[in-house]
Amino acid sequence: MALPRPGSMTWRKRAGVAKGTIYLHFKDKESMFEELIRTAIVPLVSRLLGHAAAARRHRCATWWRGLRKTFIEEVATTRRGDIVRLIVAEGPRFPAIADFYYREVVSRGLAGMRALIELGIARGEIKQKNLARFPQIMVAPALIAVIWQSLFSRHAPLDAIEMFRVHLDLIFGERRTT
Repeated sequence: MALPRPGSMTWRKRAGVAKGTIYLHFKDKESMFEELIRTAIVPLVSRLLGHAAAARRHRCATWWRGLRKTFIEEVATTRRGDIVRLIVAEGPRFPAIADFYYREVVSRGLAGMRALIELGIARGEIKQKNLARFPQIMVAPALIAVIWQSLFSRHAPLDAIEMFRVHLDLIFGERRTT
């Protein structure tokens, strides 16, 4: 998915619009970013959480491996990753956008991940019981991949899928080839 960069001169030239034209559709920068999050990120989170509910019939590690692949393919290496990086970079300056992202994306993701971690603990798939207190640990490699992709990939490419696989092996205590 190729998301346009609203402030980009090439984007404006291709669209044939002036810099201020975007504000005919959005009252301010915050509402523009909220709509971007609502249309580009929220459906992906909803889809992943739907898969998490279905994963209850299978091993939890299977869902996490699917998340790894989906996140890297649909976020870290796409323009969605730019949105995540933008939230990280600009969230302190625009707390309303960070609050919106937390409410619509982060809190929902954490709740879904926590439920799946607790299921994995109950089934004996996950040994570290405190992991449910810190579900952020499960997606740490994904966030590293997003940041690495924009800052350091030209110097040292990162095999994000493999890094995430190693991370899951540490948590589930197994070596997977997928």
